[in-house]
Amino acid sequence: MSAKITCCIVLYRNDKNVVQKAINSCLNTELDIKMYLIDNSPTNELSKLVEDSRIEYFHNPSNPGFGASHNIAIKKAIDQHSDYHFIVNPDIYFTDDVIGSMIEYIKTDMAIGMMMPQILNEDGSIQNLPKLLPSPFSILWRKVKKPNNAYNAFINKYELREVPKDLIYNTPILSGCFTLVSLKAINEVGMYDDNFFMYFEDWDLSRRIHKYYKTIYFPKVSVIHEYESGANKSKRLLKIFINSAITYFNKWGWFFDSERKEINDKTLSQFN
Repeated sequence: MSAKITCCIVLYRNDKNVVQKAINSCLNTELDIKMYLIDNSPTNELSKLVEDSRIEYFHNPSNPGFGASHNIAIKKAIDQHSDYHFIVNPDIYFTDDVIGSMIEYIKTDMAIGMMMPQILNEDGSIQNLPKLLPSPFSILWRKVKKPNNAYNAFINKYELREVPKDLIYNTPILSGCFTLVSLKAINEVGMYDDNFFMYFEDWDLSRRIHKYYKTIYFPKVSVIHEYESGANKSKRLLKIFINSAITYFNKWGWFFDSERKEINDKTLSQFN
């Protein structure tokens, strides 16, 4: 019996051409897949993107946030007895059947609760998105980036940059820009935490799943992410970022997070 697969893209005033590339990429698979578009924009202008019977569109102008909006689709996926669900940013695109390859791999191991492919910039360089569990110091140092030598040693370890690029491995933090989740795992640990409006909600979910399942970085396939770090360019987004960081560390612990060192050490031990 084939697995039931769903995916979701949350929208907010996006460029139609950019979103269309993401939609086409996800639907370009031989697998049976259903897509949800959750549109948080003030108007429903983006509803014009719905030109395929596999797409279900929801206008959601209350804009409750990234995670809360994805939860709308996750609930619908669970109600429709979906087995696996992709969480996709609107600025993602790819040409190969990434969906099919990731589903094929996750079906080989019921212990996998979450997967992320290799994420590339448009120039083909790798975005270093798999990470160890962060401390407040980690977040601050990634913004300051000084002094150079100490920072480089820190970031290489924290972002696992020296791990062989084609190695499949289990790591506690996966980015939410393109994520495959097992809905069995979601039913066990819960969906996104609505207390995060944006930022850190993906790290929180990844960490919760990692406690009970494997959270796998799968660089055998790759997608392009037209990434712009909004928190570094907008005071409003920076404020949201800081509030989300506070929410994360209030939840998991600031300097006394008893699990953090144990989980990070176990992650690093895979590469010794």
